Amino acid sequence: MVYTAEERYHISQNMSLNPLLLSKVSIKKLHPTSPFHFDATFYKPDHFPTPDNIWRPGIRWQTMRWAGIPLGLKFENKGTLEKPEICLFIFATQPLNETYLADLINEIRYRYSLDQDLTSFYRRFSSDEQLGPVISRWRGMRDLNCSSLYEYLMIAIVLQNATVRRSVSMMSNLLQKYGDLLEFDGQRLQCFWEPETIATVTESDLRTLKVGYRAKTIRRLTETFVSDKVNEQRLRHEAYEIQRRVLLDLYGIGPASVGYILSAVFHHVDELQHISPWEQKIYSKLFFGCDPQEPIPAKDLIIYLTDLYGGYRAIAIHYFWEDLFWKWKNGEAEWLNDLIKL
Repeated sequence: MVYTAEERYHISQNMSLNPLLLSKVSIKKLHPTSPFHFDATFYKPDHFPTPDNIWRPGIRWQTMRWAGIPLGLKFENKGTLEKPEICLFIFATQPLNETYLADLINEIRYRYSLDQDLTSFYRRFSSDEQLGPVISRWRGMRDLNCSSLYEYLMIAIVLQNATVRRSVSMMSNLLQKYGDLLEFDGQRLQCFWEPETIATVTESDLRTLKVGYRAKTIRRLTETFVSDKVNEQRLRHEAYEIQRRVLLDLYGIGPASVGYILSAVFHHVDELQHISPWEQKIYSKLFFGCDPQEPIPAKDLIIYLTDLYGGYRAIAIHYFWEDLFWKWKNGEAEWLNDLIKL
């Protein structure tokens, strides 16, 4: 297996640590709704690399903590676009009962959008001059979120006001300090900590991991989840307006992060109320060919995208965005290099 430079770094960091061995395996077959594009769903080249997963064509290894138990997951593509099937290997330190496994599978189906029906989206935009060719290339792709809401927020915090390189370093430091190193199926990957793990950690302790001002935000958000002031499972059943208000009330979380959460975590396919300066530069180049350093005003971009893709703005943007980053991954769209700075 050939590893990327980032994966080699994580492997070298992990080799000297004692991993938690996950030797008990449960196997389940998953059948997403059709069509389903495995690789475009299970790998997002725009996501900054974290040491909790590895992807190879047709396979994704992912750690997950569910009901307090650290797990290693291996998703393997066994189907086709029109007849999808995923073989899921679940690795743990102990045998898992069927009730636990059923709850876990329901959570995975939700996070990975395995039951999403995009028929109306395809019907409406497959002949669109701009979006149609993108849909043709990536038909069956879903947006996904592999993390809990709390974990997603931790990722959002380290992405704030930092280059991708620095974000990777901060997240690696946090996971190595407070997470668990798991070994399963020949992989060594980090697993996110539970909020309670760092509930009593001081800001000074966190600052030693070179997270800077974010230490205060990590502490405050962790307290919010430990005290159950925010509960992801309950929030999923609230109306969009309530979800948005609760998220905006979180300490240190701005409208850009809230937009990502509403689309990726809560699966609102029309979410678009804010465009960050970074996205503004990319959208201006992508849709209008403008110099990224002289971008179109964000409000004008929102109007433009609403006129074209209203009702499906988030999923339409997701298709454009992933198409662009797959091109970048394959050596095209080199103009993104100056904006990514990995």
